[in-house]
Amino acid sequence: IHTLLDGGAPAEQIESLLDGLEPAEMLHAVFTLGPDDQRALLSILAPEKAASLVEELPDAHVAELIEEMPAVSAAPIVEELASDHRVDVLAELDVEDAEAIIAELDEEEANEVRELISYPADQAGGLMMTEFAAYPMALSVREVIDEITADTFDYEFLTVHYLYVVVKKKKLKGVIRLRDLVFADPDQLIGQIAKPALSVGPEASLEDLEHFFNEHDIAAVPVLDDHQMLLGIVRRRAVLEALTGRAEADSLKAAGIIGGDELRSMPVIVRSRRRLAWLSINIGLNIIAASVIAAYEDTLTAVIALAVFLPIVSDMSGCSGNQAVAVSMRELTLGAALPEDVMRVWRKEAIVGTINGVALGALLGIAAWAWKGNPILGLVVGGALAANTVVAVSIGGTVPLILRRLKLDPAVASGPLLTTVTDMCGFFLLLSLATLVLPMLG
Repeated sequence: IHTLLDGGAPAEQIESLLDGLEPAEMLHAVFTLGPDDQRALLSILAPEKAASLVEELPDAHVAELIEEMPAVSAAPIVEELASDHRVDVLAELDVEDAEAIIAELDEEEANEVRELISYPADQAGGLMMTEFAAYPMALSVREVIDEITADTFDYEFLTVHYLYVVVKKKKLKGVIRLRDLVFADPDQLIGQIAKPALSVGPEASLEDLEHFFNEHDIAAVPVLDDHQMLLGIVRRRAVLEALTGRAEADSLKAAGIIGGDELRSMPVIVRSRRRLAWLSINIGLNIIAASVIAAYEDTLTAVIALAVFLPIVSDMSGCSGNQAVAVSMRELTLGAALPEDVMRVWRKEAIVGTINGVALGALLGIAAWAWKGNPILGLVVGGALAANTVVAVSIGGTVPLILRRLKLDPAVASGPLLTTVTDMCGFFLLLSLATLVLPMLG
């Protein structure tokens, strides 16, 4: 593709090459190109072809590409996207860049985009698409089928599973499965075969939608306003993609990649900046943890064996704390835990931490005793691990709730705080206990 772009090959030749690739192969081919080549590719392809390619790319990556394109070139591509995907991409842009592209759309679509983009991205209003099949209840089955067969392209694009029966243009009265329509009496009115429709409001949260689709085996749910007017539909697939995207974003944040999605096709400076923010903070936190070891230099010099157990106590406690963080993050997402539940969460984690801490401490203590033949060393090492495990799960369980209460992102800050505090406490507990019984460790 790079060779064709560099050689000024016609768009038809490049489109022909892309048409011969499987979706996964096409995606890989695009990601091997640099950002400038990717923009050039989008610019020379027909808008509908460019849009089909964009559909396969992460929203954040698409935004990175089109924000550097002239609005007049980006708008036709954005216009070809499904309404929900269109809004997802524009929401990744700065307000000025997004508005410049919206201004290039026709007035009706521009107003629709502005309305959709006003909803939070994790609510039904922000996830819904406005392309759906709706018909007046006075139409017959035959008339509806004739209309569908006369416009097969649009229906393939919509991947229609349901037809919505409305009055006064958009007031929802019922729903018909496509298969039920096909087998119905052609002369019946669709209002006679429609079933009551399940629905959600535009403010329904992502968690509400996840629960809804877990409870109901349907592919899409209509979104209604307070007057029962049909605003759009939320597809099951859109909810799954949003949940996956949230999990991926949290995973990146936990790994210290701050500022959004990262792909290796992005500019090096952008990727470096996103990583350095977190790494720079960690330097300071690790220096603080290391200062604890420096304070007990004499103890370490006297009993070198303690140095072997410092990383074990730190790492095992960190693992326990990360488990507690994961549970708290999950409960916050589900609404099973609230920021004000700090004491309840701490009590539950302290019990688990005590049980696991004693078990792990006993195992490590026995190993230390067997290695050096000194039961006191085993007690010191095992006791430090047991105590630090309780500290770690207490912090891991409560810090996400506290951060959420302070309006901070727990996915970003929980990890560094947990690591620093468990390291400091682990080093302090092990070395201070060893200092107390130093004559018995020689």
